[in-house]
Amino acid sequence: MQQVFNPPAVPKPFGAYNHGVLVPPGASLLVTSGQLGIGLDDVIPCDVSEQAELCFKAIGAILEEAGMSFADVIRISGFVTRREDFPAYMAVRDRFTLDRKPTSTLIVVGGFTRPEFKVEVEITAAKIF
Repeated sequence: MQQVFNPPAVPKPFGAYNHGVLVPPGASLLVTSGQLGIGLDDVIPCDVSEQAELCFKAIGAILEEAGMSFADVIRISGFVTRREDFPAYMAVRDRFTLDRKPTSTLIVVGGFTRPEFKVEVEITAAKIF
């Protein structure tokens, strides 16, 4: 079982995440590439929430294929192009990860490979089989 750390010497997390997660010996690690908000039909929604939804659904498919679930996610790195999109992104993130809060980083970036992309998400997961 993973151990979480939110020491009193560090300010409380700003949202639904933990400051640290310790993975026990013998765990398998899964690291994903950044997933973008694009559907199998190559459609890129204009809305950041819809793009984030597609990112997390893609991550869910990768987790499932690896025999894992969102309960195994220990770290999320999210990237958005506008600070105003933080709440919309975090609302989607929290729907997928609220059962077990992973560590989380959210960064504003200048852009992605195509200008219509507004969000990209990558994760690290750990599981003892």
